[in-house]
This record gives sequence, C-alpha cells and structure tokens, in this order.
Amino acid sequence: MLDRFLDYIAKEHLYAQGQQVLLAVSGGRDSVTLASLAARAAIPFAIAHCNFHLRPGDCDRDEHFVRQLAAHYGVPCFVAQFDTEAYAAAQGLSVEEAARNLRYGFFEQVRAANGYDLVATAHHRDDAIETFFINLLRGTGLAGLHGIPSRNGNVVRPLLCFGRDDIDRYVADHHLDYVEDATNGQPLYLRNRIRLQLVPLLRQMAPNFAATMQDNMQRLDEAGQIYSQAVAAMRQQLLQPVAGGYAIAIDALRHSEPLATCLFELLHPFGFTAAQSRDVMAALDGQSGAQFFSPTHRLLRDRTHLLLSPRDAAEAPSCLTIARPDVQPDGMWRPLLAGSGLSYAVTTEPPLQPIRLTKQQAWFDLDRLRFPLSLRPWQQGDRFRPYGMKGSRLVSDLLIDSKLTRWDKERVQLLCDADGQVLWVVGLRAAAVAPVGPGTRTILKLRLKRN
Repeated sequence: MLDRFLDYIAKEHLYAQGQQVLLAVSGGRDSVTLASLAARAAIPFAIAHCNFHLRPGDCDRDEHFVRQLAAHYGVPCFVAQFDTEAYAAAQGLSVEEAARNLRYGFFEQVRAANGYDLVATAHHRDDAIETFFINLLRGTGLAGLHGIPSRNGNVVRPLLCFGRDDIDRYVADHHLDYVEDATNGQPLYLRNRIRLQLVPLLRQMAPNFAATMQDNMQRLDEAGQIYSQAVAAMRQQLLQPVAGGYAIAIDALRHSEPLATCLFELLHPFGFTAAQSRDVMAALDGQSGAQFFSPTHRLLRDRTHLLLSPRDAAEAPSCLTIARPDVQPDGMWRPLLAGSGLSYAVTTEPPLQPIRLTKQQAWFDLDRLRFPLSLRPWQQGDRFRPYGMKGSRLVSDLLIDSKLTRWDKERVQLLCDADGQVLWVVGLRAAAVAPVGPGTRTILKLRLKRN
C-alpha cells in the first residue's frame, strides 16, 4: 500500500520533495492510516485536529488520542475547540456545513501561520463516491459530479486511490490504534444515510459498483474540463468590463443557449445562487430597476444591460449574535447592539391590555426563545410567520407592500432565533414565534430607534 500511496502522489503531482505537510487527523482509521503512510514515506508533517464538541465525552477522547498520536510520531499538534452548534445557528448553516467551514478555515490558518506548504486530508475513494451522490441530490451541477478532487488549492487528498476495504486491511495488518466515531454507524446526516443505506443497495445491484463509479467520475471530470473552457469563452464574450464592475448586454444574453445555465455560470462566480439566477432571468422581461444582491456583489437590471458591481464594505451583509440577556427583569431599557438602534427591556409584568404591536416594537416570551439570537440582513427567499396572520409570507413581499425606498430595503435586517426562524423583520413586522400569552412569565421587549 505504501508503493501505491507514493505512486498516486507522483501521478497526481500532490507533493514535492522537501515540502512540509499539515495532516488533518480526526483519530479515525482513515486519518490514522494517512499519518502512518506519511511517516513511512518520510514526508515531514504536523497534525491538526478539530474538537467540534458535538459528542459529549467522545470529542475530548478523540482530542486526547490525536495528541498522543502526534507525540508518538514526534510531530507538532495543533488543536482547535469549536462551539459548532452555536456557529451553525448564527450562520444559518447545517451542523455538517458549519463543521466543514470551521475545519478548513482552521487548517488554512495553521498552514499559513506556520509555514506548511500543504494540507492533506484522509478522503478516500468511497468518500468521493458519497460526495458524488450528495452533490447529485443537492443539485450542484456538473462541477460536483466528479466527487472529490485530488487537489484543491493547498489541500491534497493522497488516499483517493484507496477504498475503505484497503484502509481496513492496512489498519489490521499494521495493528494501528484508532478511535471510532459512534455517529458513523447512525443515519443522522445525509452522508451517513448514503453510506449506510444507498451505497450497499447499489453494490448489490452492481458488483463492480466502485470501479464503475470511479470511471464515471473520471469521465465527468474530463467533460467538466471541456465545459469549463466553454464557460470561460462565454464569460469573456458577455462580461464587458466597465467602470466599477461589469455589464452584460441583455440582447446578447438572450441569444445564449441554454439561457438559464448560461446566466447561472455568469453570475455564480460573483456569489449568486441558482435560485437568484432564475429570479434574474425572470427580471429580463420586466422593467428596469430590479436589484439582486449576493454577499459580495450587487446586480442591477438596467434598460439594456445587467450591471454588476462589488458591494461596499459598509453594505456587505454581516451576522451578529445575541446571547440571552443576563439582567434582572426590572423593565429598564438597555442597548442591545451598539450602533444598531436596538434596545431591550426584561420584565415580568403582564400587559394590562391586549398587546398592540407597533413597527418599532416587538415583544417575546423570553423563556420560549431559543438563544443565541442573530441579527442579519434579509435575503431573497426569506420567509416568516407574521404575528396575527395565518401561514407564512415572503419578506420581499412585505418590503414591497411597505413601499420602502431601494436604500431602505437594503438596510432591512432580520432578528432570528437559534433555529434560524425569523422573529422580527426589524422595524416592520414581528413574527408569531414565542409570542407573549397567558402563560408568559418573563417578557423580552425590543424596540428600534433610528435617526
């Protein structure tokens, strides 16, 4: 297996002699195998480990094991501690997505700060197959259907030439110790369900499933390269540099086929989603003036062109987290977030009359709120359940009915709970989440004061 490991590294040009490598080690059998092969290959390496605090007790056990493993090899060990669930809630991400973002952010930070050339992860062939089906189900398009690349920037994956069976045999033959993540055997996440339910069924239907999938992903990767060349040519033709950004001639765009795919490929590098590109396509037949926003860019539907420009740092979306207030229920108003115009008061006094909510105030049952709360800009597609109404409503529809100026629409923010539910379209309408009622003991009052 060592020879196959070295051959694959050479074939994919993953490592140059003398480079320093940071190994991502969870403590499981895959990453333990990677560390063993790197040591036997005399590759200079250090170890990085993330403690996500998602499995009480087990995560600390894994961290202890990885520290011992690093000591065994006599290499540095870098460890990060994360409150993953709080981060996921604040960013509006799934726990899986949050852990991935935290993981790779930490690896890159350690790599850059300590002079390592590469980050190596222990993804193998079965991981690539699982990723193929994850991307297929999520609709990532052709770019996601070649599984996991052997190199992505500074990240390399030297175990992609091995399957899970190869790694199991290597661990047994070399008597390697490892820790087992109990959740790997539970269908809690999409990847686990694909691994435990879908892939075994496909293996029964096609005995050569793994080899066939590897060939399919290789062909799709090659097709993707051809596709990328065509997309690059289209961008060069349609994206016209102008002062402050780019312009796309609407008449020229209409002659691009298929229009939906071409528009997505034009806008995706600027942070726009597939759903937003469909909205832009619908706006081509509408009046000028429609605007769309990604985290980094603004798109304006002008009379003859789509105009793309970077968003100013001051208007770039930000997400602020708000912990549960640790104050006495004295009814005193206090600033909630500096510069936001928001203040809060906590009281146990029940309202003397039916609550008459105004645009500038919102009341909540403090004990029923899920913290931490988050304050973020609204986005296309956001929905909420307005207080006093049945069903849900698009925030964008509320903004239209409120007859806000374009500038005011850009400044609208949403107060959300830890589950991402909208509590308040700030300054416009409260949601029917944790409402004050007969059983309420403690009330959280919020108010907005703007210049």
